Amino acid sequence: MTLTHNLGFPRIGARRELKFGLEAYWKGESGREELQALGARLRRLHWSQQAGLDFAPVGDFAFYDQVLDMSFTLGNLPERVQGFHGDPLDNYFRVARGRSAQGGQDHGACCGGVAAGEMTKWFDTNYHYIVPEFTAATRFSLDASRLLAQLAEARAQGVKAKPVIIGPVSYLWLGKSKDGSDRLALLERLLPVYAELLETLAAQGVQWVQIDEPVLVTELDADWQHAFTAAYHQLKSARVKLLVATYFGQLLENTYLAATLPVAGLHIDAVRGREDVQPLLNLMTGNKVLSLGVVDGRNIWKTDLAAVLDWLEPIAARLGERLWIAPSCSLLHVPVDLASEQKLDGELKSWLAYALQKLDEVQLLARALDHGRDSVRQALAENSAAIAARRHSPRVHKPAVQAAVAGLNAALGQRKLPYAQRAPRQAALLKLPAFPTTTIGSFPQTAEIRQARSRYKAGELDEAGYRSAMRAEIARSVREQEALDLDVLVHGEAERNDMVEYFGEQLDGFAFSQFGWVQSYGSRCVKPPILFGDISRPKPMTVDWIRFAASLTDKPMKGMLTGPVTILNWSFVRDDQPRSLSCRQLALAIRQEVLDLEQAGVRIIQIDEAALREGLPLRKAQWKHYLDWAVESFRISANGVADETQIHTHMCYSEFNDIIGSIAAMDADVITIETSRSDMELLDAFDQFQYPNQIGPGVYDIHSPNIPTQAHIEQLMRKAAERIPADRLWVNPDCGLKTRQWPEVNAALAHMVAAAKALRAAA
Repeated sequence: MTLTHNLGFPRIGARRELKFGLEAYWKGESGREELQALGARLRRLHWSQQAGLDFAPVGDFAFYDQVLDMSFTLGNLPERVQGFHGDPLDNYFRVARGRSAQGGQDHGACCGGVAAGEMTKWFDTNYHYIVPEFTAATRFSLDASRLLAQLAEARAQGVKAKPVIIGPVSYLWLGKSKDGSDRLALLERLLPVYAELLETLAAQGVQWVQIDEPVLVTELDADWQHAFTAAYHQLKSARVKLLVATYFGQLLENTYLAATLPVAGLHIDAVRGREDVQPLLNLMTGNKVLSLGVVDGRNIWKTDLAAVLDWLEPIAARLGERLWIAPSCSLLHVPVDLASEQKLDGELKSWLAYALQKLDEVQLLARALDHGRDSVRQALAENSAAIAARRHSPRVHKPAVQAAVAGLNAALGQRKLPYAQRAPRQAALLKLPAFPTTTIGSFPQTAEIRQARSRYKAGELDEAGYRSAMRAEIARSVREQEALDLDVLVHGEAERNDMVEYFGEQLDGFAFSQFGWVQSYGSRCVKPPILFGDISRPKPMTVDWIRFAASLTDKPMKGMLTGPVTILNWSFVRDDQPRSLSCRQLALAIRQEVLDLEQAGVRIIQIDEAALREGLPLRKAQWKHYLDWAVESFRISANGVADETQIHTHMCYSEFNDIIGSIAAMDADVITIETSRSDMELLDAFDQFQYPNQIGPGVYDIHSPNIPTQAHIEQLMRKAAERIPADRLWVNPDCGLKTRQWPEVNAALAHMVAAAKALRAAA
């Protein structure tokens, strides 16, 4: 019999219950017991929804991040939060976001705000994790209380539990040395704690433990490869069976290493790493289990079940009970339940599968393998019909769009003059001071904004009323910025629900869900657009709003757009054509918007590419192909303007030191980046690379409620000036401000403007 299991389940809840519970707790509107009870209710529900599987994951639920959970399990806390005497959950939130509940009297006096842990992308997804911190002196100690408590809950519910932990090699790989020491040197100290954890689970009667080692799909040098061999030979004496799980890509040269680890089973992503399957079949001998991720855990399209069965059936006949099947990775990256979508177009809905439907697909495949296709004939027929309908739909394929992309040429991506000659023209036009100040684009999405949007969508507010409400909020943003004396203003994006969804709603080729939420980090959830067909722009998307904002001030007003690469990477993307082709379609649509903004008199246009690095293949050997078409797409969107028009772009929470050459090749006049949470560490890239254009290193960590001081901002900017000429530096936050509240925004930006003026005076 084919065994079915799952690697992880969406933790936020079908209605984002966890998001709202966390935010209520952080605001002091609910108590710790209420939050803990909410977590227990969600876990109970999610396990019940996985009851048809042979094994369900336990330990995949986190109040903020699974990597941060592992740091606490291993006793690896940053020095700045050690010695905390309050509830461990509050210390956990201090690492995650700088502080826990507002006004927490039990710890506020001595243990309030600290620097939040650094946050970066989880491989090539839009999920962010809290980076483990290491020094040469790091010591580890086991705290299995969280995992044991969840295991006890699952057992009480009758769950066939498979605890999930992050493996020791991936844990070290995901972290960062804070003193330049070798992370791998800590493996010897780390492994005894893992052995203790596995023994603790064995004592609880656990049979299988899923131990995630996703770094096996990356390029590993000899030292990291040896670390795997050393680690698992030391852990092989554990009294539990280990299922080493990889996902997000191919094993390639790590295939032999993975196949020969002394563990009871191996899971691979057979959607993105299908080519690994046959070599593994030849290498894995004895009783070792091979778990195949046959349903895509990263996207929302239905699986072509007949096609999967065509290649899976011979494997099932060969392996028998040694074959397990599952989604390719944790379902953290997809929404919970398609059945909740009552307004989605019926035809499009028939092409989709959310988390629960993906688990249904896994179980249906298992039944077909165990009892023959006739046992699920009707379900397979319905699936085949949906796959065929999507493949041939005229809604998907548009000859005019395809012809426009075929007509692209290199000249579309070239500015008329190089940056060195453009910059003086822009300076003469804009007349900005040294260390010009600006923000990244969005201002707080207030209760009034959300209420107006909700009423408009519900039909309780007509379009004129909605536009009036949004104009009032835009006017407020402009007034606040003028009072702060910012140099370059933004309209605040009151009318935008999300930086990607807003544009997708106005582009042909996209569709939108009501409840297609996925977690980005902590309580931050996004609802990715569904990119199902060829893309075109029927009409201008932002011009009226920006023109209105510009009419309210004499200061320069930035036009704010999301770039083609970011729209692509933050959408559920069609899987029936290369991503590069979809990106070029997006580039042409954004180009039209850029030219319309310029025609409307907007002389500074920001095209955000926050997700440029996120789309990088996990293997460096494949980077050039991606970067070539990604940079080309940005340049197509941006470079049709006159030389006097200043093009900005923004990138956040991405390690980009190793792609700085490609970022320079984008040829944006100004780039703004995140540097505050990493203490300007990202600027190390400029020690070796002479970046030619202007740059705004973010000095205000907007993902933390902590307000930076003027002195701190000046210190960060002086660090930046050690690497970048002061006459090319801007002063700005590290990201948009939509998730913050106006009082903290005003306080932080006041400090930022004061710091910029002090820097000018000292220059």
